[in-house]
Parts: sequence; structure tokens; C-alpha cells
Amino acid sequence: MNEYAASRRTMIECQIRPNRVYDSRVIAALAELPREAFVPRAMRGVAYVDEDVPLGYGRYLMEPMVLAKLMQAAEVSAADRALVIGCGPGYSAALMARLARRVVAVEEDAILADQAKAAMTEFGILNVTVIRGPHGQGYAPDAPYDVILFDGAAGQIPRPAIGQLAPNGRLVAVVAGAVMGAGKGTLVRRNGAGVSTRILFDANTPPLPGLEKESAFVF
Repeated sequence: MNEYAASRRTMIECQIRPNRVYDSRVIAALAELPREAFVPRAMRGVAYVDEDVPLGYGRYLMEPMVLAKLMQAAEVSAADRALVIGCGPGYSAALMARLARRVVAVEEDAILADQAKAAMTEFGILNVTVIRGPHGQGYAPDAPYDVILFDGAAGQIPRPAIGQLAPNGRLVAVVAGAVMGAGKGTLVRRNGAGVSTRILFDANTPPLPGLEKESAFVF
């Protein structure tokens, strides 16, 4: 897949750095991981465009800039335990594996969950466990998590995810607005017994299934 190396470099220099992503570990992970391996073969030619890439099944690979800004905001350390919700074919989980000590990746679609498991095997990634399960429930058995990433937009943040944050844990997601397609990159941090919320940037990201507002946490 060396034919895509130039596209990866262009993505970094034209999409990632100009949008104030400066975390060297995030940039290195994006530069190393072949994004084209996580999209259907017919879509590999557009794997590095600054758009969400259709995967089928009503799902998308998140726009590189949006994903990079969320990961930077999460301030992932090498000692962290991370949860990726809605991991799709595993790209975001594989990136997170390069940043965190341990990653649990939840995906409710059986086909995408199998693709994610296969990707971890293909790339020799040993610190990711892919779980098939509902996006809105997170994964309580391995909680608490230092970092939680939503790989897709949510109407609001589900209560179970908030409950699975460790002290000083960081949750990052695109929270969809009232207008279709509108959303905000959002950072939620657990502070003692409560949480704080900060809006980071505008983002238009396709929604994850199963994250309707009625099951959401109200800030």
C-alpha cells in the first residue's frame, strides 16, 4: 500500500497541521496507519479526502481533521485506558492503540465488528479488544476509562458513557445540533463527582446508530 504514502503526507500537511493539530503522537499515528485499508476497495482512492468516507451499512469513516482534533483534545497518554464507541472497521481504534496502553472498541454492527477484529490481527495490534454491543451502553466490564472517544456524532452523550469515565477522565465526541448535520466537537471531563463540558469546534459528522437523545445525559 506504499502507493498511498504520498496521500497520507498530503493529508497531514494540508488537513491536519493547518487545523491546529500539533500533538506529535497524534500526527505520527495518522502518518503511520494506512487509512485506505479501512475503507471498501472501491473507495480507497478517496480515503484521504477531507470528507467522511462512506463505508456502506449507513456508516462512514470520520473526516481525518475531525478525528485528529478530537484525539488531540482527549490528551491521551501512554498509560491510559481508552474506550472507542462506534469503532466501525477499526481505524479509530487502531489509531488509539498507538496512543493508549489499552483500548476497548465497541461496535454494534456485526459485519463492521468482524472487520475491526480482522484489522487488529492484520496489523498485529495486540492492545485492542473489539466488542460487539450497543453504542449507547459503552462497555461497563472494563470501566473506568481515562479516555472515551465517539467515532461518529451523538445527539447527546449517553448516561452510561459518563458513568464509565475515570476521575479526570476525558470524553470527546461530536454532539449533533438541532439542525440536521450541524454539530460541535465537545470535550467532557470528569471532575470529582461531577463533569464539565467544553465546546471545541464546529463539525458536521454523520451520526452513530443508537445514540438518540432520549437515552442521553443532560448537562
